[in-house]
Amino acid sequence: MHTRLGQWARFGLISLLVLVWAAGQAVAAPYAAMVMDARSGEVLHARNADTRLHPASLTKMMTLYLVFQAVEAGELRLDQRVTISKKAAAEPPSKLGLKPGQKIALRYLIRAAAVKSANDAATALAEAVSGSEAAFARRMNRTAKALGMTRTTFKNAHGLTEAGHLSTARDMTILGRHVLYDYPQYYNLFSRRTADAGVRNVAHTNRRLLDSYRGADGIKTGYTRAAGFNLVASAERGKERVIATVFGGRSTASRNARVAELLDMGFQRAPRVANFRAPKKPPYMGKGTVVARSSDPAPGTRAKTIRVASAAVTRSLRPQARNSAASKVAPLVAQLQDDIDAVLQEVQTVAAAEAAAEPAPEPAGTAPTASVKPVTRPDQIVLASTQASIQAREPATPKQKAEIVTRLSTSGGRHWGINVGRYPSRFAAEKMLLKTALAEMSTLDGSLRKVVRGKTGFDANFMGLTRETAELACRRLQARQVTCFMIGPS
Repeated sequence: MHTRLGQWARFGLISLLVLVWAAGQAVAAPYAAMVMDARSGEVLHARNADTRLHPASLTKMMTLYLVFQAVEAGELRLDQRVTISKKAAAEPPSKLGLKPGQKIALRYLIRAAAVKSANDAATALAEAVSGSEAAFARRMNRTAKALGMTRTTFKNAHGLTEAGHLSTARDMTILGRHVLYDYPQYYNLFSRRTADAGVRNVAHTNRRLLDSYRGADGIKTGYTRAAGFNLVASAERGKERVIATVFGGRSTASRNARVAELLDMGFQRAPRVANFRAPKKPPYMGKGTVVARSSDPAPGTRAKTIRVASAAVTRSLRPQARNSAASKVAPLVAQLQDDIDAVLQEVQTVAAAEAAAEPAPEPAGTAPTASVKPVTRPDQIVLASTQASIQAREPATPKQKAEIVTRLSTSGGRHWGINVGRYPSRFAAEKMLLKTALAEMSTLDGSLRKVVRGKTGFDANFMGLTRETAELACRRLQARQVTCFMIGPS
């Protein structure tokens, strides 16, 4: 009797295990994959690449992309403190453990979303950018359309399963490429094994692949029961870079193994030399390019966009232009405004290509390397003057020139500047200034770009900085092997 009962028990257990296995197979997420040569955008492999599936936390690539856009446009600051809402704090894991009413710097939320894939941080970022997650989702969809992600619909900022929240392997590969090339100054966030998220240190969800695959440096993992184990990965070897995307992995280990196979395939199929074609950066999709110019903006806001920030020095000169020296300053103001307008028109077309050629900058919010110290300008570097700006205009006396230089370079107590090299032509100097301004916008925003002709070439200078800002800018630039000397108030 006991033997027969034991047999029935074993049979029942086996049957139960079979049913569980069969149920797991029945609900296994569909598989899709894409491999792309990141340099040219050429597709090297695709399988079910246009099937609309659950992206899970791959969604956070778009969330972070929009946050980077908002910071660049002046909607937000990296050191701005964000108040955590009840909605954000209530998001399920993975999370940072934020509390309602808690205040935390934006940079820490960015790190938590990029490295730990924290859902509460993602929702808080969405609310900081657009006021509500629903409004942020609409902005996500506008931007997705502009990027060419034709089969993607976002419903939330974190990627937890929601009806209609769908994307494809192709679209997520496109997004990963834009994250890489549109915002290279932030890209190294995605390769940090650990990060300081303000309230605690967090570990990278993709550290196993980052540690095991040579050249891997990102980008984003994702998992939900409906999605399976997803990953958009990028790796660089020599001058080759490949992006591989997998949807529907069965486990972290099997997904990573498959991604490694796809990356290997990509490096085998990608040409040694490829024509680099940077993706076209989409137009600004935020609250608008013009914001209130109030001299006393509301707390927690930044009352300037790129255009307003760049024109800040111009506005500071206007009251001075009303005095007896108006005739001297007005031409300089006009020239400065022309320079600003030229840069703003050029940014959209050259930013991606120029920024992609830059070495990876310092991570957002990270202190510069302690061993890198800015040095003062050597004697052979010519101090910025207004000679190039006022030539071909009505001659001014030495006293008038000195007055113009003083007003231009010390407006608002900003007496310092930096030099980023001497170049054989004005065009080369202006090009370097533009590249540097785009890559180091956080410290050079609002400074004056000046090309000064000397006896042996053209100096590329940024003027109108405080000493602290000049030191910080030089440290950050020198850490990326960019020539930089400080120009003192003389």
